[in-house]
Amino acid sequence: MHSRLAHDLADLPDALDATRLLATGLLDELAERPVIPSVRPPEPEPLPGEGVGLRAALEEFAERWEPAFGASAGPRYLGFVTGGSTPAALAGDWLTATVDQNSNSSLDGAGQHLERQTVGWLRELFGLGAAHEGAFVSGATMSNTVGLAIAREWLGERRGVSVAEAGAAALGPVRVVSGAPHSSVAKALSVLGLGRAALVPVRTLPGREAVDPAALDEALAQAGGPCVVVANAGTVNTVDFDDLRAVAALKERHDFWLHVDAAFGAFAALSPRHAHLVAGMDAADSVCVDLHKWLNVPYDSAVQFTRRRDLQARVFQNAAAYLGPLGDTPDLVHLTPENSRRLRALAAWFTLRAYGREGHRDIVERCADCAHALGEAVDATPGLRLLAPVRLNVVCFTLAEDPTPERLAAFAGALADEVFLTPTVYAGVPALRAAFSNWRTTGEDVRRIAERLGAAARAGLPR
Repeated sequence: MHSRLAHDLADLPDALDATRLLATGLLDELAERPVIPSVRPPEPEPLPGEGVGLRAALEEFAERWEPAFGASAGPRYLGFVTGGSTPAALAGDWLTATVDQNSNSSLDGAGQHLERQTVGWLRELFGLGAAHEGAFVSGATMSNTVGLAIAREWLGERRGVSVAEAGAAALGPVRVVSGAPHSSVAKALSVLGLGRAALVPVRTLPGREAVDPAALDEALAQAGGPCVVVANAGTVNTVDFDDLRAVAALKERHDFWLHVDAAFGAFAALSPRHAHLVAGMDAADSVCVDLHKWLNVPYDSAVQFTRRRDLQARVFQNAAAYLGPLGDTPDLVHLTPENSRRLRALAAWFTLRAYGREGHRDIVERCADCAHALGEAVDATPGLRLLAPVRLNVVCFTLAEDPTPERLAAFAGALADEVFLTPTVYAGVPALRAAFSNWRTTGEDVRRIAERLGAAARAGLPR
């Protein structure tokens, strides 16, 4: 064994304790450190010939790299839709690396069984029925890709071909219709060989991002055969929801696969105040949910559900003697694009076991309350303009005058040490979004953010 490895093995308990101290120090200051630091990253260095060992590497990371990392796990990082890691999820993730399982095969230990139990808990959490089976993937983009891959195979089934065997060209033209699809849907269609041009936009309700059911009805009538509908359960800009029951009811007249992109909107099911927003989601043929958002587990983690596991296995089966037969209950290696992956389910198992439905309901409702409070503050701040009602956990707003991308970038930059916001465009207007999904965020954080927004708006920006 190499001398550095042998030394680090002998020193591992103490070295891990030093790592723990560094990690807890970071967590202790998380709420007060700059959300986006001004420190520049170190310049690249050549690969070392002789390593320095774990302790020296840890010290170098703490000195040179850690100060340049943002507080994305903290309570005022409101960019994208980013959760943090609950204490239990953090412990679960550490143990994930420790046990280092690639639990895609039943030839391994209990990892597959833990994942199946965790998927069952998540299915119950989101109000889905037993017909929905699921598996862990890396994020919402991959979850959408897997769901649409199964939809592609369903289209082939309707047309008498197996796309998994014959290729996407055997399908001919495909129509995927949606009101306000997330960008990952077009990306998935490109990856799947269906093409971005297959995505057909459908009119949304006036002043909304929710699809107009009447317009969807017309689009389906014009489809000329089986097609795919991507419904939204929480759009990125305004967290708008399609009427999932109305969309599903159209199956009585039209032949389509219903995929619901519920990346973070699925968590509305946890709150009695908001559960009506996802009513009808169980009628979907496939569902996307991102877990490193509102479940507050570490990156990367998501889950996909489908009613047609048989088609899923047809798409993703991996024929190799060492993996064994497909069987009636396919191993996870036959259900997602990855042959190898970490045991993502463990962090989710830990946080669900530790805090249960009620603990995660508290996170969802507290984040929603914070979003509504910030929306009211924005609405009351001269120089700012709310662009849409706060429906759940996102505040979409802009400058009251001359909201150019450049002025908005300067405005967001002036706030970056206190709060991180991401840019967007809503109804043709450049804007900013504040997305609440971190378990640490409280009303005190909203007060601090509102004060900084007001001060920045009063200071004005050059034209």
